[in-house]
Amino acid sequence: MSIWKRKPMALLLAEASESEKGLKRTLTAWSLVALGIGAIIGAGLFVRTATAAAQNAGPSVTIGFIVAAIGCALAGLCYAELSSSIPIAGSAYTYTYATMGEFLAWIIGWDLILEYAVGAATVGIAWSEYLNNLLVNVIHVSPIPYEWCHSPFQNSIDGVSGIINLPALFIVAAISLLLIKGTQESAFVNGVIVVVKVAIVVMIIIFGWHFVKPENHTPYIPEPGIFTDEHGVGHSFGGIMGILGAAGTVFFAFIGFDAVSTAAQETKNPKRDMPIGILGSLAVCTVLYILFAHVLTGLESVEFFRTGGKEASVANAITSAMPGYEWLAQFVTVAILAGFSSVILVMLLGQSRVFYSMGKDGLLPKSFSAVHPKYKTPYKANLVIMVIVGLFAAFIPGDIVGDMTSIGTLFAFILVCISVIVLRKTEPDMKREFKTPFVPLVPILGIIVCLAMIYGLGWTNWLRLIGWLAIGFVVYFGYSKKNSRLNNPKE
Repeated sequence: MSIWKRKPMALLLAEASESEKGLKRTLTAWSLVALGIGAIIGAGLFVRTATAAAQNAGPSVTIGFIVAAIGCALAGLCYAELSSSIPIAGSAYTYTYATMGEFLAWIIGWDLILEYAVGAATVGIAWSEYLNNLLVNVIHVSPIPYEWCHSPFQNSIDGVSGIINLPALFIVAAISLLLIKGTQESAFVNGVIVVVKVAIVVMIIIFGWHFVKPENHTPYIPEPGIFTDEHGVGHSFGGIMGILGAAGTVFFAFIGFDAVSTAAQETKNPKRDMPIGILGSLAVCTVLYILFAHVLTGLESVEFFRTGGKEASVANAITSAMPGYEWLAQFVTVAILAGFSSVILVMLLGQSRVFYSMGKDGLLPKSFSAVHPKYKTPYKANLVIMVIVGLFAAFIPGDIVGDMTSIGTLFAFILVCISVIVLRKTEPDMKREFKTPFVPLVPILGIIVCLAMIYGLGWTNWLRLIGWLAIGFVVYFGYSKKNSRLNNPKE
């Protein structure tokens, strides 16, 4: 029983061919592009942009987006090769199993929980905050009482303690049930939301461009220093470290495109459609991100995003700096709620497909791989994730887990880049519909850029990642190793 045993490529491809027994193939290339944009444009753009500007980089957050996009593009080329060659549900987990063995596959599967489940909970909490903004500023009714929309670890300025975040729990449960109904139906709902989100982002860029104040972009790269937030945590602000910190912070905004690869087994023509879905969604969103960040940081000063404009930053900046466009601020609030919903949808989709694959391999209980007889979706995995993510969203503050999501994703990207190099050596004759160019240069550059962003996130997040992986080791050696189908074929 070797923890380094690799899953044979022939077995992986045989699993892919069993489509009539497994997941239903319903997604096209454009469904995948929409799925990617649905995940990418959301919490990252509407929340993390202002956070990175306030804490790390000021106006040069746009450069942070470029750094993050370069890292994503390099990793995306690697994802495109692997997902078109190994069209199996499970994303980086599956690729690592085929190239570097079971133990590292477990690590990446455990790590992906940080990316998808914890990320979905974080966005669910942000959804709850914007729901109150909608009730007060758009519908003009009373907000949900503080104690019913905040975790027990949060207190208002009036001294009211949170009890449970009911709106966050509601949205997680509603979207989980939608995913059980079917991937195609979920993709249709997501497609409608994507059109609304892209339209609102383009409107902010076009209308806001005329209100950009050059003094808010001066100096574009602030002098290096330290910014201490309200929790007493210091952040590198300005200079190169500020830009790297911003890149790591806004990286949360890019985690959608790799979630596309988890749907490989439900794609009609994965060898052609997966590269289009991954790289297409990344390209569209990168352009929108850079333009949006330029406009947002030009509307108001860094100090605004640290103080009065911190909550609902985009809507507040429009209201403050764009007279006559209050309607746009209200529209933004509605669009953000829809946008967050689609981000949660794609994250929960990705997490359930990773659990589905790990259940089939025996690394998690077999019930996780059960497919609904009518809807052909991994409904038991969806239900388990609904409970896990729902508890996170209901009882944990959002700011604790945001950067953990970014660092977990970056770690996954590094292993994907390594997988491409290893697979080129171990399976040189494998048919590849899409080939990552300039191997090993592109994967190595991807590893370097991702490591630089991890470095920019600071030692507190390194410790959280190490702690999370330590828990994963206990689960692997206590359960998964003994129940692995690869290491125990007769069981």
